[in-house]
Amino acid sequence: MNKEKLWTKEFISISVVNFFLMLSMYLLLVTMATYATEEYNASSSTAGLVASIFILGALTGRFFAGKQMERMGSRKILLGGTLLFIIVTLFYFLPTNVYGLIAIRFFHGIGIGFATTATGTIAAHVIPSTRSGEGIGYFSLSAVLSTAVGPLIGIALINSIGYSSIFVFTLAMGIVSFLIALPIKAPKIKYKTSSDNKGFKLSNYFEPKALPISIVMLAGAFAYSGILSFIAAYAKEINLVQAGGFYFFVYAIIILISRPFTGRLMDLKGGNSVVYPGLVLFAIGMLVLSQAQSSIIFLVAAAIIGLGYGNFQSSTQAIAIKVTPPHRMGLANSTYFIFLELGLGLGPFILGIMVPLIGYGGLYLSMVALIILVIPLYYILHGKNDKEIFLTE
Repeated sequence: MNKEKLWTKEFISISVVNFFLMLSMYLLLVTMATYATEEYNASSSTAGLVASIFILGALTGRFFAGKQMERMGSRKILLGGTLLFIIVTLFYFLPTNVYGLIAIRFFHGIGIGFATTATGTIAAHVIPSTRSGEGIGYFSLSAVLSTAVGPLIGIALINSIGYSSIFVFTLAMGIVSFLIALPIKAPKIKYKTSSDNKGFKLSNYFEPKALPISIVMLAGAFAYSGILSFIAAYAKEINLVQAGGFYFFVYAIIILISRPFTGRLMDLKGGNSVVYPGLVLFAIGMLVLSQAQSSIIFLVAAAIIGLGYGNFQSSTQAIAIKVTPPHRMGLANSTYFIFLELGLGLGPFILGIMVPLIGYGGLYLSMVALIILVIPLYYILHGKNDKEIFLTE
């Protein structure tokens, strides 16, 4: 049987646009707190707000993007979001104060929220339904790789040139993304219009069918947020600073190697075939990380977590799209990422309270219990019905 074509011009282009936008996002996330401290003499809490307010902006953008795509189409939302991203980037070059910087970060996040919700929706539409797991797996690599490459580029630019260089680089990425996005042809979807859509209704902003798997992702992202926020501090505490610098590189490489296989497995056997092993590996990797005393063990933990959480994340995204009618895919994407980013955003605040009490090692050990609890949560909300969705087409 001939496979439907996956690597079309549109799929490649939208993946590249997503990579460039997310690259800029993570580059700024890891550098803005230090920038606010050094350039504006901001306190540590204010500097943290400068970095994290971007996530709140992205959530705001995603909240409205899903609904607006039904009216305007995903291509217009992509171009509009990217254009807003470019315009707001210009304001980084203007003299301001820390409060102005916070406002810039918020609106910058809105631009990213609009644009990346659209990229995910367009990708979902151009991927053949018979290869959705594989396709979403490859597409999500653009985001995964950006988490490894972005921080490396940001730190290198600051050390070699200065803070202005990260804004120049971000502006360049925005312009290139806009130019690549211009010729992309997003599939035209017939959206259902109804009088029920008028007024404020949660179903106009969230996709109910995607909510169960999004709740599962919220719990998983909450556990993973402890790594995003505290892995550098943990590496320093256990005297493995050099290994800490390679954590996300190893994490990304393992996902890059495994994603083609896990994507095909999901298309053949269903979401359970990847999600259950992914959660088990995620828990094992977190356990190994909590006990790490050498660089080898530390990086082995990174590899296991990449194999576990990395594939769990892409699989849940594919599930959110699979359970949703084509005309609601925009809302499904925004729903999914709102819950994912809520987990990543709320996690550091809540987990940060635990650090003085149990330490970083104790924090990661406690996350093993949370991840184990996610397994029955997944079964209840989706896993028990997975075969009916994936294997009865």
